[in-house]
Amino acid sequence: MLLQAAKPAADAVPSPPPSARAVTSSSLLLTESQQSIGGPPSLIERLSLREREQVLKQGRRKVLNRGQTLFSQGAKHDGIFLVESGRIRVFYTSPQGREITLAYWHVGNFVGGPEVFDTGVHQWSGVAASNASVIQLPGRELRTLVAEMPNLAVGLIEGLSFKGKCYSALAQMLGTRSITERLAHLLLHLVDLYGVDDPDGKVIAAAFTHADIAHMVGATRQWVTISLKRMQEKRIVQTRRSQIVVCRPDLLDEMRGQAVD
Repeated sequence: MLLQAAKPAADAVPSPPPSARAVTSSSLLLTESQQSIGGPPSLIERLSLREREQVLKQGRRKVLNRGQTLFSQGAKHDGIFLVESGRIRVFYTSPQGREITLAYWHVGNFVGGPEVFDTGVHQWSGVAASNASVIQLPGRELRTLVAEMPNLAVGLIEGLSFKGKCYSALAQMLGTRSITERLAHLLLHLVDLYGVDDPDGKVIAAAFTHADIAHMVGATRQWVTISLKRMQEKRIVQTRRSQIVVCRPDLLDEMRGQAVD
């Protein structure tokens, strides 16, 4: 599902091997209870082949390189973007310039909401976290399609409902959990999504830099680097040649507090 990303930075986890890329089908969301929320729904999975062709015919394909901006917070927007390949990171930037990652969205998900029909402004930004392609569905055309395709309308409602639950859960986690607890939770979540067996534990086989991790837990890159070094000293994780290996998931589970998944 994930395309081969550009060469990661020195503090990044390398791109997954071919055997690991096909494992992940859900999006990366830093929430307390993703299992109870369920997996992210696909916008077009309910559509017939003819309906899918009709939807794609109204869309405009955009190809993005890793790091390229898809839409910017505060900029005018029109419609939504259906993720066709790769993954898109959406994030909010505070007036002071600090970023917090909201989620990484994958194939079948859509980004660009919460408005889907009207031409408002983006409430957050979206950037390609790997080489990606998206289909832009303009608001006017999307409104017409929804009126003709009840299953497309259901897909939009389910997608917006899922996003609302995820962002609500994210706000609760950021407001009630310490940064250390959030980091422990994130590492366990990354193991669930991208873990590959290793003699010392589980390798997180996906391209996330220390800065990416910091943006997900609401910390600085320096704090993440120092915290991972402390975890390595306690033999909870290993950092070797730009890889993170989780050796003691049981201790990470204790660090994040009571198990919630």
